[in-house]
Amino acid sequence: MRFLLGVNYWPAKRAMYWWRDFHAAEVRDDFRRLAALGFQVVRIFLLWEDFQPSPGGLSPLCLERLVAVADAAADCRMVIQPTFFCGHMSGANWAPEWLLGRPLRGRFPVVSGGRPRSREIRNYYGERWIIKEQQRQCREVARALRGHPALWSYDLGNEPSNFVVPGDRQAAREWLAAVAGELKEVADCPVTIGLHAEDLQEDRKLWPADAALYCDYLSMHGYPFYLDWVDHPLDVEVLPFLGVLTRWLGGKDVLFQEFGVSDLVLWRECPKAAEEAGVLYYRRALRLLQAAGMLGAFAWCYSDYHPDLFGITPLRENPHERFFGLFAADGRPKKAAGAVREFAERIKDDGGCCRDGAAVPSWLQGEDAGRFCDNPLSELRRLYRSFKGSRELKEWRRVLDGR
Repeated sequence: MRFLLGVNYWPAKRAMYWWRDFHAAEVRDDFRRLAALGFQVVRIFLLWEDFQPSPGGLSPLCLERLVAVADAAADCRMVIQPTFFCGHMSGANWAPEWLLGRPLRGRFPVVSGGRPRSREIRNYYGERWIIKEQQRQCREVARALRGHPALWSYDLGNEPSNFVVPGDRQAAREWLAAVAGELKEVADCPVTIGLHAEDLQEDRKLWPADAALYCDYLSMHGYPFYLDWVDHPLDVEVLPFLGVLTRWLGGKDVLFQEFGVSDLVLWRECPKAAEEAGVLYYRRALRLLQAAGMLGAFAWCYSDYHPDLFGITPLRENPHERFFGLFAADGRPKKAAGAVREFAERIKDDGGCCRDGAAVPSWLQGEDAGRFCDNPLSELRRLYRSFKGSRELKEWRRVLDGR
C-alpha cells in the first residue's frame, strides 16, 4: 500500500470563512502549489453552519462550491478527504444556531453566525432528530460527490471530543453506526474519524476500538507542544508513539491525519535557528511515521493566515494558529516545505510503500488494552517511557541518522 502524503487546508485570506466568501481561482492556485510539493491528498472541512444553516436541508451553494473544490483537486491530480460536522477547529467550536442549547461557558469559545455565543452545543450523539440531520448531511454531500474522481475518503469529525463528548460509549457507537452507515449507502469510499491525543489521555467515551467498529481505518492527531508528558515541546518521536498506540488499541491501520509545528513554538524553543528546526521537525516526522507503518501523514497545515484575519476568531484568541503553514500568507514556500518536497521525491523513487504495521512492537507485547482504558494517562506515561527505550525506536533513529 502506498504511503499517502496529505495536507490540511484552509485558504490563507479566508480561513474558516471561505465557504461563504468563496474564490475558486484562489483554491485552484493553492492546490497547484500543494501538488508541486508532492502532496497527494487535501483534507478539507465542511463547516457545519455553512453547509447546514437550518434543519431540513443543505445549502445548494455550498454543495456547488464543494464540487468546485473537488474539480480543482482533480485538475491537479490530487484527491480530497472532506470532514463532516466541523465543529472544533483551531481552538474554537463552530456550530449552527439550531445546534445551540442553554446558556453555558465551556472550554472552547462557541462561534455561530460569525459571533461568539455563551451557549452549550447540544449533545448530538444522543438526540435522535440531530442524528437524522447529520445523516441528511452525509447523504446529500455523498450524492453531490458520488463518482467524482477526486473523492478519496470521508472523515466523520475533527477532534469531535473537543466539540461534544458522548454521554456514554453506547451512544457513541450508535451514532457512528448511524452516520457511517448512511455514508456507506451512498458512497463507495473509506470512512474514518479524526481522533487526537486527548482521546488517549482520558476517557472521552469514544476510544479507537469504538471507532474501529464502523470506520475503515483510524486517524490520529498529535502535537508534542500540547502534551505535558513528553520530553520536549519538539519531541517528534511522540508522533509514531501515538500512531502505533492507536493501532494497538483499535486493531486497524492508522492515518496520522495531523502533525505540524507553529512558528511561534519554533521561535520560542529555537530562537537562533527556528526555520532550520522546522525543517528538521518535518523531515524526521515524515520518516518516522512511514517507518512506524502509518497509512500516511497529513501536514497541519497549508498556509499561514493573512494579518487581516488576526483580529477575528480563532486567530485573535490563538496567536500560534496564525503560523502553522508550510507557505507564508503571501504564497511563498517556507523552508519546511522543502522537507516535504524532499520526502515526496524520495517515496516516489522508492515506491512510497507503507511499512508493515501488523506486528505488535516490543514495548506493547504483553500489555492489556483494558488496563490502559481504565487508567489512560498513567498508562500513557508508562508506555511512552517503554517506547523511548524500545529496540524499534533505536533502529529508526539509526536509519534517520544514517548509521
